[in-house]
Amino acid sequence: MAAKVPSIDDLVKTASSAFEARFKSKPMLAGCAPGRVNLIGEHTDYNAGFVFPMALPMVTVMVGRKTEGSTCRVETLTQGADEPTYTEFPNKGLSPGSPKWANYVKGVVDKFPGEVPAFDAVIVSSVPLGGGVSSSAALEVATFTFLEQVSGTTVEQLKKAVACQKAEHDFAGMPCGIMDQFISVMGRTDHAVLIDCRSCEGRLVPMKDPNVRVLITNSNVKHELTGSEYPTRRRQCETVAATMGKKSLREATDADLEAYKDQLDAETYRRVRHVITEIKRTDDAAAALEKNDYVLFGKLMVDSHNSLKDDYEVSCKELDLLVEAAMEMKSEGVYGSRMTGGGFGGCTVTLLKKEAVDKVIESMQNRYKGSGHSATFYVVAPSEGARPLNL
Repeated sequence: MAAKVPSIDDLVKTASSAFEARFKSKPMLAGCAPGRVNLIGEHTDYNAGFVFPMALPMVTVMVGRKTEGSTCRVETLTQGADEPTYTEFPNKGLSPGSPKWANYVKGVVDKFPGEVPAFDAVIVSSVPLGGGVSSSAALEVATFTFLEQVSGTTVEQLKKAVACQKAEHDFAGMPCGIMDQFISVMGRTDHAVLIDCRSCEGRLVPMKDPNVRVLITNSNVKHELTGSEYPTRRRQCETVAATMGKKSLREATDADLEAYKDQLDAETYRRVRHVITEIKRTDDAAAALEKNDYVLFGKLMVDSHNSLKDDYEVSCKELDLLVEAAMEMKSEGVYGSRMTGGGFGGCTVTLLKKEAVDKVIESMQNRYKGSGHSATFYVVAPSEGARPLNL
């Protein structure tokens, strides 16, 4: 059975109640920002390629008010956040530290292009942590949206996304591409967005077919990408692009890869092959969806997963099992399935017929429980990006 996603109103009530308990006053302002699921196009964003995400109905909400002085006081109610869940820090001259969750907030305060006053705030989220659906970008963009209100400074959307990306680089130590922050800022109801990460432009692609659904399956295996795995792959890609005389692997072709094959070790060759083929797959997938060609889109999803598993090596046995379990239901109406997000755990995304949803969830859960795990399922539609909320 699919999990119920809390409404934004419910999240606001929860956060406001906690705010009054903590700070003995009522919050005056609120902002929210969604997580995202990437339909296809993984590990292509930092290679200046294409990605194809949609914003989710799961959001992070930040409520609060401006205060006197220079101290920011913030509490998070987010399940799974590291301790302590309450922290204080100055409104300028910041550096990363403990707890980890606060680094995302502090990073955005540090990168905000305006004067940030002192404030009190409470954070609550329905975006699963470590699920590969970008809880970090949701927190960053919700914080930025909140800061726009407390400071009275409105920032152009792309600059907002870039500032949040820089916050993650410098305060969370994650050299992420622009996708997560971009879609969290600019997502639109009933649309996925094909993002060109070289030009930072997005193309809205309608997803309004009432007979088709997107199913997110959380493996409930958490990943930590700030170790060596993610930066190592990024470095491999950048090194090969430089060797080829390219600004990025976006400019590289299959022919370029074969021409340099003898200069690359087997692992690096596979990494680069994934990126080059995934960039083309993503462009092809967006074109297929525009034509409602779900069969082709599904095939490209599976090809993407296999490339991430075998060439980029960022999948894991739990994700592979969930994709396999989904594709066993192809005859029931599953078009395609793949891991989504950075990898090493997190979620899969499956495109399927509406009437197949319940049967597919039951089958996938039974297969997954056989391996000693339990998955969480969400049936989602493309949702709206970041916005202020009226309290």
